[in-house]
Amino acid sequence: MGFQSRRANAAALYRTLALAAFAVFALAVGPAAAQGWPERPVTLIVPFPAGGGTDAFARPLSAQLDKQLGVRVLIDNRGGAGGTIGAAAAAKAEPNGYTFFVGAAHHAIAPSTFLKLDYDIEKDFIPVALIAAPPQVIVVNPSKVEAKTLAEFIAYLKANPGKVDFASAGRGTTHQLAGELFNILAGTKMNHVPYRGAGPAMQDLVSGHVHVMFDGLGSSANQIQGGTLRALAVAAPQRSAAVPNVPTAAEAGLKGFEVSTWYALFAPKGTPPEVIKRMSAEVRKALDSEPIKEMWAKNGSAIPTLMGPEFGKFVAAEVVRWRDVVQKAGIKPE
Repeated sequence: MGFQSRRANAAALYRTLALAAFAVFALAVGPAAAQGWPERPVTLIVPFPAGGGTDAFARPLSAQLDKQLGVRVLIDNRGGAGGTIGAAAAAKAEPNGYTFFVGAAHHAIAPSTFLKLDYDIEKDFIPVALIAAPPQVIVVNPSKVEAKTLAEFIAYLKANPGKVDFASAGRGTTHQLAGELFNILAGTKMNHVPYRGAGPAMQDLVSGHVHVMFDGLGSSANQIQGGTLRALAVAAPQRSAAVPNVPTAAEAGLKGFEVSTWYALFAPKGTPPEVIKRMSAEVRKALDSEPIKEMWAKNGSAIPTLMGPEFGKFVAAEVVRWRDVVQKAGIKPE
């Protein structure tokens, strides 16, 4: 064997040994690095303005995680385009374990209502945990709507087609889809008015600029309990302990109208698995804490248990489910 051949073989052997050493080093250092996580503040990107349903669950969770992790867990509100602007920003964040994304059911709808998205909710994120799933509730402004019951409201809508405006957190959100589904089931016609988030939509509903909203109970419970808004029905199989006097849609005469607005934690693709595992455990611990249990009950949500891959399967099923609703409602992607 010539000198050149021996040198080439030696170089190849060196590269092989170097790669093997690096792999061993990575395996050893990866868990060690995760053990030191977090060493600085962690950011949760909330893709809606403050005051909405996502915020109503994200902020108490961040406060609880603050205590558990020993570092600040910050909320970064980035609203707009039905939550897709914040989602795109989260998908592009460095996957170092210091940025997470608080997504919602709206992000399972977006693939069917937007022609182009700068992210893929199933491919660009790692599902960490479902954090809340309150039912939606039909709420009206008492000064704009005289109806005291759902039956009275439907009768008014049929007598006045196109004269009632319903607010949503933006195009392609569960608020919009719930309103469209309501129109289909009740045989009514309302006008959709999209906002940059549930917070601004709720403000205009309370102010009387719109008539009705199909809102997650998490962001409307306080308004209902305080008498600012009138709840006509909850879109769930059973009544909610948060508003026990409000009937279900089926009880009120509208069968098949069941919609929940779920909220969940995701991480950008590429986030170290050890960090994902640790954060999942911390979220599970936070959801089991008394402060969170009390707040979730007040906001009409049970404590969910879906984590990791099982939660990922749930998201995939939701994408298919809402695609069917979009097609039946005749909503054209834009």
